[in-house]
Amino acid sequence: MSDVAKTPITVAYGDGIGPEIMKASLRVMEAAGAALDIQSIEIGEQVYLRGHSSGIEDAAWDSLRRTKVFFKAPITTPQGGGYKSLNVTVRKSLGMFANVRPCVAYAPFVPTNHPGMDLIVVRENEEDLYAGIEYQQTDDVMESMKIISRPGSERIVRYAFDLARSQGRKKVTCMTKDNIMKISDGLFHRCFNDIGQIYRDIEQDHYIIDIGMARVATRPERFDVIVLPNLYGDILSDVTAETTGSVGLGPSANIGPHCSMFEAIHGSAPDIAGRGIANPSGLLLAGVMMLVHIGQNKVAEKVHNAWLKTIEDGVHTGDIYQAGRSTQKVGTQDFADAVIERLGQTPSKLRSVSYPESEGRVAIGTVENHPPQKKEIVGVDIYLHSRLTTDQIAEKMKASECEGMVCNLITNRGVKVWPDGMAETFTSDHWRCRFMCDSTVTHAQIVTLLNKIIEQDLDFIKVEQLCKFNGEIAFSLGQGQ
Repeated sequence: MSDVAKTPITVAYGDGIGPEIMKASLRVMEAAGAALDIQSIEIGEQVYLRGHSSGIEDAAWDSLRRTKVFFKAPITTPQGGGYKSLNVTVRKSLGMFANVRPCVAYAPFVPTNHPGMDLIVVRENEEDLYAGIEYQQTDDVMESMKIISRPGSERIVRYAFDLARSQGRKKVTCMTKDNIMKISDGLFHRCFNDIGQIYRDIEQDHYIIDIGMARVATRPERFDVIVLPNLYGDILSDVTAETTGSVGLGPSANIGPHCSMFEAIHGSAPDIAGRGIANPSGLLLAGVMMLVHIGQNKVAEKVHNAWLKTIEDGVHTGDIYQAGRSTQKVGTQDFADAVIERLGQTPSKLRSVSYPESEGRVAIGTVENHPPQKKEIVGVDIYLHSRLTTDQIAEKMKASECEGMVCNLITNRGVKVWPDGMAETFTSDHWRCRFMCDSTVTHAQIVTLLNKIIEQDLDFIKVEQLCKFNGEIAFSLGQGQ
């Protein structure tokens, strides 16, 4: 192909085994005819050590904005405080809201207890606990904020259904923990139910995440596409990758409206770096996903089928090599050579793949604008840092009541300790004191209440409004209330 036809992509060779597996992956794709205009950037450990706490410099951002396609090898984040996850930074900064991880078994050539496994995990990529908002609130208590938004939930759910439809998948499963987190996870589940009404041609179900993850680990053939919030998706996608037989074979795509990133799901493995033994398969299969994304479907098909033929022929790197079943144990570059030798071939035992020209990037739908809701403040939770006893805290809270604001609940670590608490309940130095009012509360009333608490010589550390939206209570009760 001419240079004019080449697609610009940004490539980062990464750390540890990154340079080795990236070199091997690019060799295979280019031998298959991939038309790529490669713009290399440096990210990761050396950038961190030069004083950039994000692990990426301005020139790299500029490249990503130009190409909008990022092919990234694994990186190493230095140990110690002050360093932010580069993956999270890139995903969130460039709006890559969807993490897509296909998980396929390659039995009997890669051992697995589930030879029929073939599913896709679609993980929300920007919100949840990965918002990275954390605080030390007292001597004993740390806080991480779980952020779930309606637009973020709707967008990832819609993408999962559209992906399923584009690939001829029959079912989409949602997993949450909304039996406990009824408001945050409850919103994600409701968005799944609401948007699911548009996709009546696709079977739909929901699992609580703990039993759902257990079922995926033991009966993965029952699942097709799974959509779930960020943290659950991160854990589940590693479970599913390992269930296929090897995390080292797992590819990952991070999709957004402005830029998309393609990478292996494994890390930089510095313990084997430079030894030439790393398996490039996860990154190479991520490259296949990238080729489909940029419209080079026939090249993607050629690479993927050659890779399947190589696995089928028993040419394996050490991580999946089995004496008596594998035919040849090879290193990183020799494995790439074996795939190149098989370009144009298809497997005879494993199922071959096809990427028709009509298959490409899934359209990213617009987020629906919902009408604003009527918000009423009906109370407030005041969080305290104190080593006083429960009764002492309660006495000071009752003394702080003012302007119709009445203290009716005190919890510690979420469990009710007043009124009528249990002596057996363990308490820390972190207290939630709930004040409710019969009428709508103003900000001025909250300020007055806080001043009264200050007069009691108490250290308040956080204030949360207790609201009704459209007349419905929008806050949780205390455990045991």
